[in-house]
Amino acid sequence: MSTTIALEALLTLPRGLFLTLVLTFASLAAGFAISVPLAFLRASSNPWASAPVLAYTYAFRGTPLLVQLFLVYYGIGQLPLVRQSFLWTVMREPFWCAFIAFTLNSAAHTTEVLRGGIQAVPRGQIEAAKALGLSHFQTARFIAFPLALRIALPAYANEVVGMLKASSLASTITLLEMTGLARQLVSETFAPYEVFIAAGAFYLLLTLLITQGFQILETHWTPTASRRPPAQPAIQDRTKAVPRLGRNLMPVHIPDANNQTQQ
Repeated sequence: MSTTIALEALLTLPRGLFLTLVLTFASLAAGFAISVPLAFLRASSNPWASAPVLAYTYAFRGTPLLVQLFLVYYGIGQLPLVRQSFLWTVMREPFWCAFIAFTLNSAAHTTEVLRGGIQAVPRGQIEAAKALGLSHFQTARFIAFPLALRIALPAYANEVVGMLKASSLASTITLLEMTGLARQLVSETFAPYEVFIAAGAFYLLLTLLITQGFQILETHWTPTASRRPPAQPAIQDRTKAVPRLGRNLMPVHIPDANNQTQQ
């Protein structure tokens, strides 16, 4: 392994870090905004509301993200209706194609994550909100959604990490994010080990920062009472419970059973 090439990779790859972060977190933000109403529809007991959302999440969660990216980038742009409309100004740019594909995929996964959190909200909380006279929208906004978000936070952290790693697929449609720059550098130096080890180190560092951030957030959102250690049972001082025998204690006379019988 060449130290010079590894050092060059460590200096070159951060140029694609900004594009990686923008693509990742912009897709996550848009996908989260789409998934919130879809999650409530998915958790609804009405099949007419939940079935279309189920079909959407099943399709996007059941197919590879790379296939979805190729369908958006290569497929939609071939439609005459798209080429002859204002959509072509968006669909001809690889960044927007990657953004659309990542957003739809992230929204499908986040919908199911939030749906599990909504269904895990204690029923008593919903009944208490109804007893206070809150409407369905107020109950969902002030009661169900905050509790569901707290419950689903660990699973959503996995979605964020997964989207960060999936952003490397953007290099297949000519975007020069970190993986795209790594592939370009490999084609110039013919040293895949040094370059991709450096790229993997950057992704590993970003993953570590994201997981630590979610752990801090989860600790902050956890109620204070649940973070306290369990109370230890009081240890009784047995020396205080047993009376001390002193010299002034009068002896206790126990009558003999044989003598009582003879009497």
